[in-house]
Amino acid sequence: MPLPFLTADRAFEAADDVALPFDDRDRWRRPYRPGPWRVGAAAVGLLLASYVLFAAVVIALTGTVGGAGVVFGFALLIIAAALRLLRMGVWVSARGLRQVGFLVTRTVGWDKVVSARTVQQPVRWLGLPRTVQGQALVLERRDRASSDMPPLLTTHNADFLARFEAFDRAADSVEAWAAEYGRS
Repeated sequence: MPLPFLTADRAFEAADDVALPFDDRDRWRRPYRPGPWRVGAAAVGLLLASYVLFAAVVIALTGTVGGAGVVFGFALLIIAAALRLLRMGVWVSARGLRQVGFLVTRTVGWDKVVSARTVQQPVRWLGLPRTVQGQALVLERRDRASSDMPPLLTTHNADFLARFEAFDRAADSVEAWAAEYGRS
């Protein structure tokens, strides 16, 4: 079963000379691949879910169906969390920019975007409270102050930790989408 949210479209990497290499620009796309930290955490979650599902089967075979149902529900919760973790990130389309978080998704139309730019600033390390100096892709909006918006991408999040070239490609791609659609 193909999981389209796991891989970015190959056209971003294949067409270096074309900033927006897609024919169908109305489809939401992530302009980069999920990082190894994000994929690893999701894989560990799915591994844990497999053990919990096995425990649910053992509990069901011992005769406690109610307890097996609770454990099965817990396994489904772990699977849903792992899949949501894989969907997290920045998605772009002709309609706007979407920042998918674990619990919250923010969508901004291109008509509200002034620009997207890379800045040097303190960023959170893997989303934890600890901050380190790094780069962040920030969105400037017409209707809000830039300080109100969290950064779209950082060099120290789960997708780009120790992958500076991947961060540069992803930031350039999002900046190209903002430049193309933000001015219209």
